[in-house]
Amino acid sequence: MRGKLYLVATPIGNLDDITLRAINILKEVDLIAAEDTRHTLKLLNHLKISKPLTSYYKQNENIKKEVLINKILEGQNVAVVTDAGTPRNF
Repeated sequence: MRGKLYLVATPIGNLDDITLRAINILKEVDLIAAEDTRHTLKLLNHLKISKPLTSYYKQNENIKKEVLINKILEGQNVAVVTDAGTPRNF
């Protein structure tokens, strides 16, 4: 079975300005891909969520997108987040 890809909007400024749905997705996925892992780790620590985290940004997207696609094809669920706001195109 194939996994799912979730695009997750993160709060701009106040870490508590995240939706319940976004929190639940971050808790349930197998892997989180983040534009800046330092910012996302701060959010995950705030929410007490511990998940594997990988970087995914413009300069490495050609390499990382293949890795993420393979994870999804293997059945893993992946969330893509950005530093703050809605993720850009995938």
